[in-house]
Amino acid sequence: MTDASFILALFGAQGVNASVNFQNCLQDVRNGVWGSIGGTDNTGHPISNISDATAITYDLCLTACGSGAEPFQWGTFSQQFGSWLLPSLALVSQLPFGTHNILQNLLSVLLTLGSPTLAAFSLAVTVLNGRWIARRFRRIQSPNTRNAVKALSSLQQAPLIVTKDAYLLTSLLVLPENETWWNELVVGLDYTYTWTISAVASVVWVVIAYVFTVIDSLQGDITEAISAHGQGIGSLWLWLLPIVTGWLQLSPKCDSQRLHEAMKQANAQAYTVLEGSEPVLVLDVRGAEHAFSLATYEYDAVRCDELCTATIYNYTRFLPWAQSVEIVARTLEAVSLYSSDSITEEKMLVAEYRPKEAPIGRWAPGVWSRFFVASSIALSLQWGTTGAAIMINYYTPTVGELPTH
Repeated sequence: MTDASFILALFGAQGVNASVNFQNCLQDVRNGVWGSIGGTDNTGHPISNISDATAITYDLCLTACGSGAEPFQWGTFSQQFGSWLLPSLALVSQLPFGTHNILQNLLSVLLTLGSPTLAAFSLAVTVLNGRWIARRFRRIQSPNTRNAVKALSSLQQAPLIVTKDAYLLTSLLVLPENETWWNELVVGLDYTYTWTISAVASVVWVVIAYVFTVIDSLQGDITEAISAHGQGIGSLWLWLLPIVTGWLQLSPKCDSQRLHEAMKQANAQAYTVLEGSEPVLVLDVRGAEHAFSLATYEYDAVRCDELCTATIYNYTRFLPWAQSVEIVARTLEAVSLYSSDSITEEKMLVAEYRPKEAPIGRWAPGVWSRFFVASSIALSLQWGTTGAAIMINYYTPTVGELPTH
């Protein structure tokens, strides 16, 4: 026999052994073909009459049925695929993307499907950040407080950099000429990614499919039919529902092109002052940087995820974004203590102001509490759905007359 013939014979033998009809096997056991020992009920307790067996021991299963698997059943597969995988894929299409290329969008989808905990963490920390920034700026009395909260909240999906240069940042917060900058930025970021007819249809489709699955499983004997209706698969994908609805409700600003365009148009109208000078455009000052800008770490592989504006990557921007917000809040608190009724006084304030507080450090206040709360929410969602799917399949008795191993 040649090597090729041996390989083909080996695969053929495996194909034969892999096809086992468990129903016929159990019937042979009940007829006494394999003796009267080894029959059990569905809970694994031995029975005296082999003809009443609803399950068999593992050793008898190997002897009577072999070690192969039952043939693939297309009807069962297509039913589960059509009932659960297709609706879930439709739901995935409603996730907000917006990165600069298609490959990054695809990677964000795969990362979301592969790590529900990370997807839930990014959503939870975004919600908690929004609540924190509203509380952080609540007591600051300044004309730009409202715009600052709107702009900074909308930039959670962007690699935001806030300068620590006192002239630039304070100019942005004090000079009347920069009111146009704030208005331009807020308007540029004022676009929505929220509920549409297709999004509603996808969510309703998944909800109805799961409700029908639960109702269908309660018809007849639940101990015999529970695994045939997809409760495990339904629970496995159920985490996707709150993730998608949460992002649709938040309407994140994650379109990379629009974020950069909004920042570029706003910075074109940013003013600052130099010592003893009138307000001038920052663009006219040689070598000057902008108070607000978006990072471009083109050659930094470690921080490449931070540049991706898809919502799944919010975890990478959590700490630097919170630090930037704290810088703006402290500066705005300091300048709001001064009463300024004239442009001259405002220019003097910009020229003389220097932050006198202790350095912020690497961690902004409250980041660890938000981190632990978001992590708890994410883990609860992950194991409340995936864990339920595992338990359903673990405690589900064998379908119909198939033997319990």
